[in-house]
Amino acid sequence: MTRIGVTGHRRIPAVVLPAVLAGITGELRRHAAVEALSCLAAGADQLFADLALDSGVPLTAVIPGMDYEAHLGGDEVQASYRRLLKSCTARVDLPVEPTHEEAYYAAGRWIVDHADRLVAVWDGQPARGLGGTADVVAYARRTGVPVRVLWSSGVLRS
Repeated sequence: MTRIGVTGHRRIPAVVLPAVLAGITGELRRHAAVEALSCLAAGADQLFADLALDSGVPLTAVIPGMDYEAHLGGDEVQASYRRLLKSCTARVDLPVEPTHEEAYYAAGRWIVDHADRLVAVWDGQPARGLGGTADVVAYARRTGVPVRVLWSSGVLRS
């Protein structure tokens, strides 16, 4: 079984969305037996999780060690998180970390450590805080996990 993890931005510009959707779908269909790993955060994580479930791919939720749901965003994002969580075949609750940023980074590292491949919905810019997409991509590259970056050239996130 190929385990594919995700990291990515919470906001994906509409102009980038077609490339992201096609890239995630292609990655999920590229292998015969796949398991998806996601933190179910807003944006890339929830999009990846929805596409995995729509494709019949088992989904594992990786929950950062913090009061995670309360920090996901508004009611719509939290409702989507709860819906996706109910559809997961497995759930990994990580130990509590001293700060939210450390919890996010620990979750990103867990996904990389347990994945055969990483999909990164990333504009190529530095992380805006510890545990951001750039940090997780850098960790994957240091540890030898193949990374597929999905984005449109020249487009910056808002």
